[in-house]
Amino acid sequence: MIKITDLVKVYRTEEVETTALNSLSLEVKEGEFVSIMGSSGCGKSTLLNIIGLLDSPDDGSYTFGGTEVAKFNEKERASIRKANIGFVFQNFNLIDELSVYENVELPLIYNGVKSSERKKRVTEILERIGIVHRAKHFPLQLSGGQQQRVAVARALVTNPKLILADEPTGNLDSKSGNEVMELLTELHTSGSTIIMVTHSAYDAQFSSRIITLNDGAIISEKVNEHKVDVLVQ
Repeated sequence: MIKITDLVKVYRTEEVETTALNSLSLEVKEGEFVSIMGSSGCGKSTLLNIIGLLDSPDDGSYTFGGTEVAKFNEKERASIRKANIGFVFQNFNLIDELSVYENVELPLIYNGVKSSERKKRVTEILERIGIVHRAKHFPLQLSGGQQQRVAVARALVTNPKLILADEPTGNLDSKSGNEVMELLTELHTSGSTIIMVTHSAYDAQFSSRIITLNDGAIISEKVNEHKVDVLVQ
């Protein structure tokens, strides 16, 4: 699904030049659940932003689903992104003025999906995520774990080929965090491709492969032979 070769990203100011990604190469196959780890400033978020087509590299190759996208402009990236990628953020990024239903429906509106189809898909995904009973509630009426479930539902409603999760349990207590990781595990088991940035070694144990970055390069990569599939209550 994803093939990255010699990716370079440099941030420049008048006084400082910072290399965020240093000739990084990576492949992710369809159906994988990959964790990306490393200390703050190692390039995790930059890599996720480029994979998610929110940013572009300065050099190197990025092939998504067989298409070279490294040199795409913002309009071209947005077209691929909307059709193929769902995002789950640490801070949920829900709109407080919209109900749960309306938050989940929003990507479908942006994609021009007709009303009847939107209703069907939103209801189905809310039921699947176990949050349909909160459809008329607003984000501030929900717990952190419930808000993240809504964020996952919003990411999934467009039937994306790839789910990108940026510290999805970072703002949650351990119980809510476990629920979110269990949900991501269920999605992976059902065939979803997931790339997750995390500081948590515990959360990384749910993935099938763990990649560690330092100074914008991969320093270790291992298949997770002790992958957690079921949480111990």
